[in-house]
Amino acid sequence: MKYLVYNLACFCSKVDCTMPRYKWNSVALIAVLLLQGIITILLISSNKWWNLVPEKVNISHKLPLPKAKVHVLLLSSWRSGSSFLGQVFSQHPNVFYLMEPGWHVWSTLNWPGALALQVPVRDLLRNVFQCDLSSFEAYTPAKRNVSHLFMWSQSRALCSPPACSLNPHGPFHSSTDCARHCDTFGFKRAQEACRSYSHVALKEVRLFDLQPLYPLLHDPTLDLRIIHLVRDPRAVVQSRLQAGAFLRRDDTLVLEMGNARSPDAIFRVVQEVCRGQVRIHKMASLQPYSNRYRLVRYEDMVRDPLKEIENLYKFTGLQMTSYLKDWIHHVTHGKSQKGPIFQVSSRNAAMVSEAWRVKLPYSKVRRIQDVCSAAMSLLGYLPVSSDTQQRDLKMDLLSPRKLKHSSDPDSGNKSLNQIW
Repeated sequence: MKYLVYNLACFCSKVDCTMPRYKWNSVALIAVLLLQGIITILLISSNKWWNLVPEKVNISHKLPLPKAKVHVLLLSSWRSGSSFLGQVFSQHPNVFYLMEPGWHVWSTLNWPGALALQVPVRDLLRNVFQCDLSSFEAYTPAKRNVSHLFMWSQSRALCSPPACSLNPHGPFHSSTDCARHCDTFGFKRAQEACRSYSHVALKEVRLFDLQPLYPLLHDPTLDLRIIHLVRDPRAVVQSRLQAGAFLRRDDTLVLEMGNARSPDAIFRVVQEVCRGQVRIHKMASLQPYSNRYRLVRYEDMVRDPLKEIENLYKFTGLQMTSYLKDWIHHVTHGKSQKGPIFQVSSRNAAMVSEAWRVKLPYSKVRRIQDVCSAAMSLLGYLPVSSDTQQRDLKMDLLSPRKLKHSSDPDSGNKSLNQIW
């Protein structure tokens, strides 16, 4: 470019230039100028000479994302405290959060079963991580609104600029106000919002294996961190009994179109869930994935929420704030033991985590321990051998953590990865 300017200056001003002068005819001059112009255009289009471009270039969302963006997958199962964990990330000001994109896949492709649907769930997760929300068009009405996204008003990012002019004060936001003011046509604003955050966090309960996620772990455009939330299967069953018919469609898919209304259906469902938790944990604990995987027990999180959540923030590159500390204390130290299903409310979380010990009949507890023995042993949940042991709340049924060393290829140093 500078030689093009130089030649023009020399030719037009007829000054004595230090570079050798040539005798130009009009045809030769035009040919040279056209050739230099074509070369300049080719250099610009190759994206190698950004300093030649005077204005910002718009890059498609389908191109590789900047390495600075972190993608967090909150992997869990139904009634395991995943809604609370989701809000731990949703309330963070640097996080764009969506709750269970896989719900759309299961609600639309309600066959042939849970395992076969893991791949379309995975593909949807990949696109959402890259802030391409057009994939939801296959699972939503033709005239779609943001409100067609599952539990959308639980996402603080969708209730704040640039997705919505409603600006919540502090870490608290009202899902009721969000539903009233932030529903818009199409997903354009939501997609713009996704691109504006440093972290994208997605909560998912419809994956039973880590293998479908391998393409995401190997995708160079994703910086994927997996947080695997587990809970005592006895507490899971107690919570599922309260949820009742809300989980019937999901149970049918888990049972591969089996009878979700049969008396023993809940035990067969929790057995499949336990098997999935074991598969995920064993695969993720192996290199090269262990440094991108963190297992957390719900019971540990509610016993010492600030410590556990701050560790999860550090694992994903987020900072704890005083506002978030207040919010975490508020939702984990309430007086109530009940709350709306699938919504996070202030309650005594530690007492809720052990409610099964006084509410669930020992006959069911024994059955759960039988079908989930491998998962309970691996994850550190101690069995009870009598009704008396079950109801003795002084008896701790949570085994201590075990720490396993794993190497971090990004730092080259040894680090402690919490695995139990």
